[in-house]
Amino acid sequence: MPANLDTDLLRAFVAVADSASFTRAGERLGRTQAAVSQQVRRLEDTVGKRVFERDTHGVRMTRDGEVLLAYARRMLTLNDEVLALMHRSPTVASVRIGTPDDYATMLLPEILARFNAAYPDVMVEVVCDNSPDLVAEIEKGRYDLALITRKAGEAGGELVRQEPVSWVAPPLDPASPLPGYRPVESLDPLPLALFPKGCVVRDIAVAALDGIGRDWRVAFTSKSVVAVHGAVMGGLGVTAMEACTVPPSLRRIGAAEGFPDLPDVDIALHRARGTAPKPVRLLADAIHDLVGHQLLGRRKPPLASQVTAPQVTAKEAAQ
Repeated sequence: MPANLDTDLLRAFVAVADSASFTRAGERLGRTQAAVSQQVRRLEDTVGKRVFERDTHGVRMTRDGEVLLAYARRMLTLNDEVLALMHRSPTVASVRIGTPDDYATMLLPEILARFNAAYPDVMVEVVCDNSPDLVAEIEKGRYDLALITRKAGEAGGELVRQEPVSWVAPPLDPASPLPGYRPVESLDPLPLALFPKGCVVRDIAVAALDGIGRDWRVAFTSKSVVAVHGAVMGGLGVTAMEACTVPPSLRRIGAAEGFPDLPDVDIALHRARGTAPKPVRLLADAIHDLVGHQLLGRRKPPLASQVTAPQVTAKEAAQ
């Protein structure tokens, strides 16, 4: 079997090379001069080469010693990096949050940017799904937090704020319309661009249309809010969405176009059972501060915690 280089011997060798003295190397390593000399001899036996020449004038490296020194430094650096990595705390400051795609795209980016500025050591993972599915998953402990939509007044979770729901259509063409042109919202049956079944706003919208006897069909469906925005922009259909997720490029419509009023929805925050680690509590507070007080997109006062911007260490993450 090939011989293995002992890092203790390499460390003694590097100390002698750096100090040009067995005595000073011993002082640096907390060993006697004789112990260091013995370690270097053992290293020479392992590699089969002399690494130092000793005479009455001192110690100097041989050519083989100079070659070995570069490798020894690299091996000791790698050794120390591996041990530092392996000895780190097993607790990692992280938060796993579930939310529908529209909130992940339209609400969370500003929250997470400001949260990261205050707590750069906290890793945040965002997973997108329909609100009812997220509530079921957080009950199983698969997420730390879930920012979801629920019908107004529905039980479960913490109310963050109530949000109006709007009908949304493509912008009107400023050019002269072609003969026979009809806005998409006047078509019969009404084409809809919607999130998949299970979306709370989808259920509200189709129930409202059924309530006034308006025929409709699903013309486009996607879990991606960007895709739904694009479908509406392209004239594939109209949609309904929370007011905070409507881009300025789209047109809000309502009673003037023959559409029923839609009830508000709740934006609610669910937490996993048990005592939450500190990073989870911090992100939950940020969501209440920013979404709950409708500060998004306005002048940006600091989070209460940003006044001193404490860092969250691995030890604190477990608290």
